Amino acid sequence: MLNTFHRVGHGPHAVLVLHGWFGDARSFAPMEAWLDGESFSYVFMDQRGYGGMRGVAGNYSIDEVAVDALALADHLGFERFSVIGHSMGGMVAEKIALLAPQRLRALVAVAPVPSCGVVMDAAARELFLGAANSLAARRSIIERSTGGRLPGKWLDWKAAYSWECCDKAAFAAYFLAWSGTDFSAEVRARRSSLTMLVLAGQHDPRFDRTLMEQTYLACYPQARLEVLANAGHYPINETPLALVASLERFLSGLGAQAQQAQAQ
Repeated sequence: MLNTFHRVGHGPHAVLVLHGWFGDARSFAPMEAWLDGESFSYVFMDQRGYGGMRGVAGNYSIDEVAVDALALADHLGFERFSVIGHSMGGMVAEKIALLAPQRLRALVAVAPVPSCGVVMDAAARELFLGAANSLAARRSIIERSTGGRLPGKWLDWKAAYSWECCDKAAFAAYFLAWSGTDFSAEVRARRSSLTMLVLAGQHDPRFDRTLMEQTYLACYPQARLEVLANAGHYPINETPLALVASLERFLSGLGAQAQQAQAQ
């Protein structure tokens, strides 16, 4: 079984894009029109239970998504590729880096969940657990994760999009996966030299600069952090042009670095 996906561009640099808990492969639409399809081949994959994969059985784990992503890369003939992971997708990208480090050119982690998972107080955990069956809970989470500063109509739309794009059982299981999975000891032991860009939203109250410094930057010596101004947890929607500019500036720089290395 192959995960559903769609592709933007046919450039030489392959990039696998992994969505977060509240989206599917199509949730990146606000930024797709501005991607450089001549330099990059972006492949947006649905996780089991989301988008074109609704109704597909699975254990809905971080490991499973990573294995599915590698299978898709094999199918597409991507021997080496970069990965962009948003939120839950950032944790999946870290798992891919453990499973197949020789295949990754670079990783871009956007408002990512770290490999240690997330500790929540009782009230927050109850809210997140209830979101599988409550549209109001989803809206509340989205409002909090974007700093309580965005229009109500957009919050309604984002919550409804999440409600329609995935199976409730998968949504519930993935919360337990990304919040409770912890493979950080393995990541720290590996001390990966993977080139990485970590992007945090200025108004993201949970996945902020401090958390990124304590996790991603502490685990990956080659990682660098950028804080996206005027964004919360969803820069794909909030600041799509700034997001594209940051990630393509980073990915384009990889080619320049390779050329310099060859010339030396």
